[in-house]
Amino acid sequence: MRTVNSEEHARKRAHILRAAAGEFAAHGVDGTSTARICRAAGIGSGTLFHYFATKRDIFHALFGDDVPRNAEACARALAAERPDDGLDLLLDHLLADLADPLVPGLAAAAVFQANRDEEFARMVLTDSAQIRTALTTLTTRLAAAGRQLAFPPERAAGWIQSLIDGAYLTAGEPDFDPEAHAAELRQIVAWLTGRDRYGAPAQPADGPAPSHP
Repeated sequence: MRTVNSEEHARKRAHILRAAAGEFAAHGVDGTSTARICRAAGIGSGTLFHYFATKRDIFHALFGDDVPRNAEACARALAAERPDDGLDLLLDHLLADLADPLVPGLAAAAVFQANRDEEFARMVLTDSAQIRTALTTLTTRLAAAGRQLAFPPERAAGWIQSLIDGAYLTAGEPDFDPEAHAAELRQIVAWLTGRDRYGAPAQPADGPAPSHP
């Protein structure tokens, strides 16, 4: 019986997904054929269909593979001793791909696919929900430790997630600078979570903290 080398299988699968990512980013889902992916990956159709039954499966895998990675990052962030450290870990993870030139095209393709593919939309929403839960837990811990957040924890977490999502959706603009954009985003997060501009916890103001509605 022929045995499967799991490491080789994973390597070839990852190679196909990298090639497909470039095609989807450049041509969208509808403009990308399996033949085009095969050419980009340097493989035959038989090899492609050994790993993925359809083009839709390939696109799902591109984003589906991120779900467990994001779950692991959320778990590491929540396990941090200090919520500030956990928030920094999670931000580092979520912003890591901002400079990837494929991001604008893939983000646009994902939005388009989510509007017509219920399974894909559910997967994206599940991933988004686990990140939102982690951000809410971290901001809640900050508030419990006495940090004066700009908004209640749930709303602060929502703004942080919206800022990150927005960064990826605008990454294709001509004047977009991923490093500068990430730095500015971190400054806004610092304000939302009661840090000073350099990222250190802000000094508590005199008198009672303002109440939130």
